[in-house]
Amino acid sequence: MEGLFQPLHLILILIIVLIIFGPGRLPEIGAGLGKSIRSFKKAMNEKDEPQEEAKSETKAVEQKDEKKDEQKDEKKD
Repeated sequence: MEGLFQPLHLILILIIVLIIFGPGRLPEIGAGLGKSIRSFKKAMNEKDEPQEEAKSETKAVEQKDEKKDEQKDEKKD
């Protein structure tokens, strides 16, 4: 075994992900992953931030996500 991150292995993983989730869901998964990474980096850099401010920011982000989900549901109908 030479390693997991060889080009052939990465292509195989991508094909399996496409089969499981489909091409329509991949942008959503990528966006969610990007948000999580950004949030994690921000949390690591802002260790001294009071917890109350962090909770209010989290609620604001959750409300935005809920509105987006509602808009997507309305478009589907």
